[in-house]
Amino acid sequence: MHGVLGTTAGKCIAVFCGSASGSHHNYHSEAIAIGDAIARAGHMLVYGGGRVGLMGAVADGCLDAGGRVVGVMPQALVDREIAHTGLTEMIISADMHERKAKMAERADAFVVLPGGSGTLEEFFEQWTWAQIGYHQKPIGLLNLNGYFDPLLAMIDQMVDAGFLSEAHREMLSHAPLINDLLRSFSGYNHPPQKVYEQH
Repeated sequence: MHGVLGTTAGKCIAVFCGSASGSHHNYHSEAIAIGDAIARAGHMLVYGGGRVGLMGAVADGCLDAGGRVVGVMPQALVDREIAHTGLTEMIISADMHERKAKMAERADAFVVLPGGSGTLEEFFEQWTWAQIGYHQKPIGLLNLNGYFDPLLAMIDQMVDAGFLSEAHREMLSHAPLINDLLRSFSGYNHPPQKVYEQH
């Protein structure tokens, strides 16, 4: 797949990010700016549906800029009153597995912001699915304050140790600015799916 976003507006960007705001003073404000940038580029946001942490900040930034925002949240979390009530659309899922599937179905590309174990789990799942050919959508790490530097180093170690191909390493974009990630998506070329060795 080449140029999944191209110069055309109206695509759907899935954002994975923390339900906390983080300890660095600019994580929250940057998340708002990221939502704003997605809206101003003419894209729709799909995310986990929360009103808290970076999740809520990205949604608010997109909505305040006139963008469309779709949230996907399991009923159990809605019942805990952490759902955002001002979204364009809220999809209630049965569980976390259905939540991720519905987000992936809507998305044309994935952006990963700082977050905890849940954020990384969502990222690794989509990256793995891309490697084995389940989808051909670009994935980018928004590397605020060098947050993903240790992860990128670990990914390089995977290549060095022979567990990851260079092509599947290079399929990941990373940048500290959202507009740089969106531009990288416009020139995305999906690598061949993973080939399993025979021994």
